[in-house]
Amino acid sequence: MAETTDPADTHTEVPHRAMITVCAIGATLLQSLDQTIANVALPYMQGSFSASYDEITWVLTSYITAAAIMTAPVGWMAMRFGRKPLYIGCIVGFTIASMMCGLAQSLPQMVIFRLLQGMFSAALVPLSQATLLDIYPHERRGFAMAIWGVGVMIGPIMGPTLGGFLTEAYNWRWVFYINLPFGLLATFGLLTFLPRSQGLTRLSFDWLGFVVLTAGIGAFQMMLDRGQDLDWFTSREIIIEAVVAGLGLYLALVHIVCARQPLIRADLFKDVNFSAGLAMMFAVGTLLVSSLALMTPWLQVMSNYPVETAGLIMAPRGFGNLCTIMLSGRLTTRVDERYMVGFGLSLICYSFWRMTGWTPDISVHDIVVTIIIQGAGLGLVFTPLQVLAFATLSPALRTEGASLFSLLRNIGAAIGVSVTSAVLAHNTQAMHEVIGGSVTPFNRALEIAVGGHGWLDPATHRGAALLDRMVNQQAQIVAYVDDYKMLILTTFPAIALLLLMRLPGQAAAMRNR
Repeated sequence: MAETTDPADTHTEVPHRAMITVCAIGATLLQSLDQTIANVALPYMQGSFSASYDEITWVLTSYITAAAIMTAPVGWMAMRFGRKPLYIGCIVGFTIASMMCGLAQSLPQMVIFRLLQGMFSAALVPLSQATLLDIYPHERRGFAMAIWGVGVMIGPIMGPTLGGFLTEAYNWRWVFYINLPFGLLATFGLLTFLPRSQGLTRLSFDWLGFVVLTAGIGAFQMMLDRGQDLDWFTSREIIIEAVVAGLGLYLALVHIVCARQPLIRADLFKDVNFSAGLAMMFAVGTLLVSSLALMTPWLQVMSNYPVETAGLIMAPRGFGNLCTIMLSGRLTTRVDERYMVGFGLSLICYSFWRMTGWTPDISVHDIVVTIIIQGAGLGLVFTPLQVLAFATLSPALRTEGASLFSLLRNIGAAIGVSVTSAVLAHNTQAMHEVIGGSVTPFNRALEIAVGGHGWLDPATHRGAALLDRMVNQQAQIVAYVDDYKMLILTTFPAIALLLLMRLPGQAAAMRNR
């Protein structure tokens, strides 16, 4: 049966659509690449600035926190200043801030410049997404979101590899200088081809909403970033940040509902597709980065692969991801997007189930097959979910909606990494105590095993150290299994949300009744 699109969603043909698309993808790649490209250069920066480990992590924390805070007001800024001036201004600002990061001579300078870089980067992804949704008709949005998704997903995959190459071949400053050519090309392209847009000069800014939301998001991000190092709620700092985060986010929600002109309009959440998609994107965000954060130390620590080999083993995940992103873009006009999202989530669940059987001596073939399945599942979810969530949303709300999608994805990723890391550390300690409790002189099985291996005799220092290492390895294996089971459970609510989502034609019919 033929579908009808939302009558409010009119589309006019835009000249130079291909060039605008290339520039938008370039801007998206700039932002997504910088999320991970600086990670491998941190030890070199630490030496250059004579900083401690806790101090140098502010290079990452400052960028993430600034980007999270400035994502929320992107919709208002696009209406107030116009999308084109804001878009170009953010790319120029991001490129200049990148050059300043490369020229930084001290840690305080680097943190300030990374704050600026994060502030300017916040608008790049939502503006790129909203621009592509506007310039493509409904039947081509699956393709548009697919190629946009390539930019979002390939950046974090390329980041560590490119950052490591630039740092080894030149020095750490080139991980920031590399942004200059891409920033210049994107700026000139958008200046030339993107249609002009006018802002609303009399649009007032919701300072109260911005302040409480900034306090909530900033404190929450700080709590997640520093919680593991400070042993969570045994630290007074973490308790204060948790209270400020809870109060700020609660007041922000109340303000959205009660204010006459809030920073984030409540009309966004009246669209069932968008609200369900927002919750689902949060869940996908927790899976996207946390699975990668768990896999890296597993390969390097548990399976003893060198860093370069571990990177090569993980590369097929990106291959599976890119293949299904492009495939789903072509299938969105032929297959119900909900089926694709459901199948993608099922593939992700299956990959985590396979990972619960991993041991340190698992073959490379089994690892590669599993991560290809996982990458394929994420690719099948990402593009159709964007199409479904924005299918029934008013065009006037798209930029605001895209900024919220980006914000929830990043918050989900931060929560996913923090929770899985904390659970892994806690369960490793707990299982070490349980398994270690059986290492006693009265354990006949242990006595028989040690009888054939004198080097495992716990009465000697060497034997005790080797036994403790073996116990710790077994405890880590069990802890990893618990994390993968937890990630499987995370996908179940996301699958249930598909029942709330409607195709564009169904949603329009329901509104016209």
